[in-house]
Amino acid sequence: MDTIVSELSARFTEPVSVLGWSLGGILAQHWAARSPHKVDRLILIASTPCFTQREDWLFGMDSGTLQQFAAELERNHAATLRRFLALQVRGSENERELLAALRTQLFSRGEPDLSALRGGLEILRDADLRASLPGIKQATLAIAGQRDKLTPPEASYYLAQVMPNARVIEIAGAAHAPFLSHTATVVQHIKRFLHE
Repeated sequence: MDTIVSELSARFTEPVSVLGWSLGGILAQHWAARSPHKVDRLILIASTPCFTQREDWLFGMDSGTLQQFAAELERNHAATLRRFLALQVRGSENERELLAALRTQLFSRGEPDLSALRGGLEILRDADLRASLPGIKQATLAIAGQRDKLTPPEASYYLAQVMPNARVIEIAGAAHAPFLSHTATVVQHIKRFLHE
């Protein structure tokens, strides 16, 4: 994660507003904490400071389930990705249409890089940014999907409680990809936040 954040910081000479979805939100939080002079504002969509459950963190995925995904990824990455995409939209309004769109987009770009998929799962397994949240002072908008099964809304409310300048918008009827299921609403909230 440090390598990714260092590469991002090297690419920008001025502070930027950063939007991160899910894993991207974890990276955005880490970047804001590590290089506050590079990140002006944060938008975290369906994100969390800690993706896996721990004794003191119940708003995450069971670590055994994540390990099973990792093992299945090695056996058949295409089928595993299809199942993981289904989790992204489970419970959302227009679930079937959203799933079809996600699958089309993912597989239209050719075969995914297996090492990148492994790296992403490692970040999801290991990252726990809760201790750094009070130091993230940038204005932050956390957008949560009311029906999100991967990063439940409680994780976004936790971010808003612990980060000094964060607030939550919960999108009714949305799951883990509210920008797909409720595009106009999400865009409206983002625009308003960026122009404050």
